[in-house]
This record gives sequence, C-alpha cells and structure tokens, in this order.
Amino acid sequence: MSIPLTTPQQARERQRQGALLIDIREPHERASGQAEGALAIARAELEADPGRHLPDTDAEVLLICQAGKRSLAAAEALHAAGYRNVASVEGGTTRWAADGLPLVRPQLEPDEADFLERYSRHLRLPEVGVEGQRRLEGSRVLVVGAGGLGSPAAFYLAAAGVGHLRLVDDDVVDRSNLQRQILHVEDTIGVRKVESARQRLSALNPRVEIEAVSERVSSANVEALLEGVDVVLDGSDNFPLRYLLNDACVKLGKPLVYGAVQRFVGQASVFDAGRARGQCPCYRCLFPEPPPPEFAPNCAEAGVFGVLPGIVGLLQATEAIKLLLGLGEPLAGRLLQFDALAMRFREVKLAPDPDCPVCAPGRPFPGYIDYARFCGTAI
Repeated sequence: MSIPLTTPQQARERQRQGALLIDIREPHERASGQAEGALAIARAELEADPGRHLPDTDAEVLLICQAGKRSLAAAEALHAAGYRNVASVEGGTTRWAADGLPLVRPQLEPDEADFLERYSRHLRLPEVGVEGQRRLEGSRVLVVGAGGLGSPAAFYLAAAGVGHLRLVDDDVVDRSNLQRQILHVEDTIGVRKVESARQRLSALNPRVEIEAVSERVSSANVEALLEGVDVVLDGSDNFPLRYLLNDACVKLGKPLVYGAVQRFVGQASVFDAGRARGQCPCYRCLFPEPPPPEFAPNCAEAGVFGVLPGIVGLLQATEAIKLLLGLGEPLAGRLLQFDALAMRFREVKLAPDPDCPVCAPGRPFPGYIDYARFCGTAI
C-alpha cells in the first residue's frame, strides 16, 4: 500500500477535525518553528515504541517533517506496525510556512534556544548533531598567532562553537596587517592583537570563552600554554616557534595543525606524532633542518597575497574541528600545498622518520633547545 500524501492546507483542515498532527523532527529543528497544534515526537522515538505514543491504531495520524521525505518513511514504518490511517504532509514544515499556515516556537530556556538556533546548520548534520556540538562547546584550542593565519582560523573556530579559545600573540595591530589579518580593524591599530581579536570574536559568538594571552611563546611558558587544550593551531610566521611548538606537542601528546604561507603559495598539515608515534610524522620529520634564513623570508620581507592566509587558515580551522569531532580523515601524514596563482592543490605524502630526534618510537624527549640559534634567526 502506498502512503497517502496530503498538502499542508488539507492537513490543517483535517487537524481541525480531530486528526493527530505529529512533527517527527529533532528538537533543534523544531526550535525555529513548528506547525501550530502539532505534537513533537522525534522519528526515532516514535518508531521505537509507537504504541506508547499512539495507542489507537485506527486513529487518523498525519506526520510532518522538514520537507516530507522523513515523514513519508516514518508513515511507512507505522503502517507496517499496524496503523491503518496514516498520511504524510507533502513539503513538510517548509511548505507549511510558505503557505502562510501558523507556526509556533517551543518554549525553551534562553540558553538552549540560543544554542539550537545558533548552531542549527551543524545540528542538522548527522555527523555532528547535538552530541557533536556539545563536544565542540567543551573543547579547548590553542591558537598561536593572531595574525594572517590565526585570524581566519579563530573566526571560524569561534563561529563553529569551540568553547574555549586561547589566543597567544605578543604583537600589536599595525595598519599593514589589515590587508590580510581580518580579525583587526582600523580602530584597533596600536591595540594588542589578542585584545583586538577578543573583541571581534566575542562579538561574533558570546558563547565562546576567549582567553587572550599577550606573551611571546618560549621554552619557559610553552607547556603552560598547552595545558588543558585539545588541539594546537600553529599560526606562527617563523621557524624557531614552529620547531618549539612541534617539540612541545610531541612531548605532551597534542595534535598540531600546521599552516604556512609565502607570497602566492601556502601549505597545511596535521602533525600528530605525540599521540601516534611511528605512525604519524612530526614537523621535524618534514623539516629535519631549517632552511637558511635567506631562503625563508617572512611576509614583511617577501610579501604575501592578501587572501592566501585566509585560505590556509580556513584549512587549519577545518582540520582542527575534524580532530575535535573525530570526523573524516585528517591531514596527518599528508602535506597539502596550494598555489593561488594556478588555483591548484597538490598533496604530498609524509612518512614518519624512524630516526627523528623527537618523535621516534621509544626515544625519550631530548629537551627544549635554543631554537633561535638552531634556526639561525631571532624568534
């Protein structure tokens, strides 16, 4: 038997005549509005024990979802369970609203309502859902650098609902930063970057706790900065700091999301050797020795295409969120390179170095070194 379909207008009229209209969407979907008079019973709950909710198998039941597909499937399940008078509302709540029929909003606590509305598009992803979003809210990420890479990365981490962002940068906003460091604006020139960033991120998402640390990262404070965080995002622009972060992440077992840009090219990867020794490489496996300073000029010396840090920073934010949620395949063991002029991505496989002085299996941590001397530059 095929399930009867009814338009929202017809469903509204049949509802007035005593039919039961049931909204089978999840609570977060109903937060933005549900058909007036509809009972709220999530599909899985209804299908698991229909008799508890619908003791009369002869009752007229109309099921409604967002667009009509799930309600049709649920109606088929109820029919198979012995319900003889079940129909599905075509077009779901979307068409109900488009037809001008009345909607109501469930009564929720302000914090719950904010959560469901703010993250509604995440919550509709089965891979995230309410559980995943709550997991993001309980996560902590260290973002080193509030400049070209840290700006877009922190923006999207905050927007995604990562509960605690620890931003570390000892610099102040300069007008030359504004071409690419989108966290900052004209009015914050001369302000500490972490404070400028805190203002913008808090305005974007007040649910996120922003910890602004205006310090230079060093061997003396790096472990304190990594304490309690789940992921470290490297938005630095110099080799000594990259090596220091790598070594600390290996020692403390923190995944490191790496990014770098120069002129028109950028690259990103995930170094997770601290949690997977012998399986994932670390930064030193990729760069056992730093390049001579003359071959690695910074942005101030070589220049950088303004949108490039945005692209790489967003890749880093993507990887950080995937790591926090345990989704997909991270960039661990892969270096993703991007050429903005050619608009081309290229992937390079990375293998762990069995003789790496920092992450080789069974090798004790060698201790922090003078990274500025190691790289031949000032940090």
